[in-house]
Amino acid sequence: MKHRLLAAPPTLERRGDGTLCLVGDAGRTPVTVRPCFPWSEARRYISLRDDDNQEIALVRNPAELEPGSRDALEQALAEAGFLLEVTRVLAVEEEVEIRHWRVVTRQGSRSFQTRLDDWPRNLPGGGFLIRDVAGDLYHIAAPAALDKQSRELLWAFVD
Repeated sequence: MKHRLLAAPPTLERRGDGTLCLVGDAGRTPVTVRPCFPWSEARRYISLRDDDNQEIALVRNPAELEPGSRDALEQALAEAGFLLEVTRVLAVEEEVEIRHWRVVTRQGSRSFQTRLDDWPRNLPGGGFLIRDVAGDLYHIAAPAALDKQSRELLWAFVD
């Protein structure tokens, strides 16, 4: 199936088995989600891909979707684990070659590891992006809005 430009925002739904589907004239097509760049706007520009990993639609802005479609998309993004929004940094401990992070995200508490030479990356629109050893991304949108402990822990690793 080729990429199709949609005249209107797509309709999405979740099946009983948790699969996200694009609903259209051709019926329901199971899709996976892939956030696109820029990471400073990782909740925009979401690629919807078929079983062959071919993009079949693009969501430019989830806010333009109907509430049911938006909820289905948000749930799929959270479950995919591509981007987690950090709201607190609880601890950062270093071991040989690895840094252990304990954080609170909008999706819940998480622990992850980064290499010692991997540092939080400044984003052009502000904020930071951290990539763990498994490839998951952690976004800190407004570092100055974090609590004092979180800021102190984060600033130790930021240029």
